[in-house]
Amino acid sequence: MSANSLVIGHESSALLQDWHSVAGLIDHTLLTPAATGSEIIRICSEAKIYGFHCVMVNPAWVALAAAQVHGTPVKVGTVVGFPLGANLTTTKLAEAEAAAQNGAHDLDMVINIGALKSGERVLVQTEIRSLAHLAHDHGSIIKVIIEATLLTEKEKILACALAAEAGADFVKTSTGFAAGGATAADVAIMRGVVGTAIGVKAAGGIRTAAQLAEMVEAGANRIGASASVAIVCELGAPADLL
Repeated sequence: MSANSLVIGHESSALLQDWHSVAGLIDHTLLTPAATGSEIIRICSEAKIYGFHCVMVNPAWVALAAAQVHGTPVKVGTVVGFPLGANLTTTKLAEAEAAAQNGAHDLDMVINIGALKSGERVLVQTEIRSLAHLAHDHGSIIKVIIEATLLTEKEKILACALAAEAGADFVKTSTGFAAGGATAADVAIMRGVVGTAIGVKAAGGIRTAAQLAEMVEAGANRIGASASVAIVCELGAPADLL
């Protein structure tokens, strides 16, 4: 589903009756520091079987994941400047370049949160624009993680506006490593800022079909989750496909 193929509000009710469609919204995520190669292979297998949009892994595992899903519709996603966002822009660009070359299609970058809160709009937007250009030159997409739980409402609005203006493909609620994760209220704010121009990804603490539905109703058209299999099984997917 592209950023412009949005399923928002009442239209999401029909979507959530079909686990296959729900699976297509999900970035199947394993970003724990202790993740092993065998676990990466497992989530790639799950993504291929259930039809998740992509597997979201740490940069060190991109090449392995790309090899595992090669020849299938499943994308490989990774993170940039994760989880703090406080890296130098040059570091983020080098990380994104290596990830794209290794097979990553979705690049989820963390903004410089401190710079945003310091009012350094040009720095924040220039960094996003540079990463967006790099991603697009490689045929990849960029999702901008604003870490909403650390921002005021005004800062959330500003972060989303800067990201949209800088050419981002999605704005994303959270890393999942801060004190709080996705909320429907934050998703609604983000969707209100970006309209239908780009996507909104809700991530962090989404473990049930009901929570996923709440995020879609609020305006999310991509979901980041590690409980992906449990969610689609709750909606009727066979648990014995693996």
